[in-house]
Amino acid sequence: MRWIVVIVSVVALSGCTALAVGGAAAAGYQLGKDERPPGVVASDSAITTKIKGKYVADSIVNVFNISVRTWEGTVTLGGTVGSYLAREQAEALAKETGGVTAVNNQIIVEDKSQ
Repeated sequence: MRWIVVIVSVVALSGCTALAVGGAAAAGYQLGKDERPPGVVASDSAITTKIKGKYVADSIVNVFNISVRTWEGTVTLGGTVGSYLAREQAEALAKETGGVTAVNNQIIVEDKSQ
């Protein structure tokens, strides 16, 4: 059952739902506005999806608190987490993902105890 949730979450988070619901024209428009070659756009999208999938399956990182953007293999992480452990885990999972050339970790640690 957990694998079904992971798969559904990864598909929903990757933006594929827009394509399934008729967003192919929007995706084509976005591709035309992007200066990266189509192969790089697809690779960057796949990297983002893989990282978000790792976050869904991880017990420390909350995928809903972290944004992931990939540009030509460089991943930028944003958002807020409640501990340095979660911040470091998010960065480590991103770094070990195939195709990632660098990780820019902009995740902010907020003390939730106040």
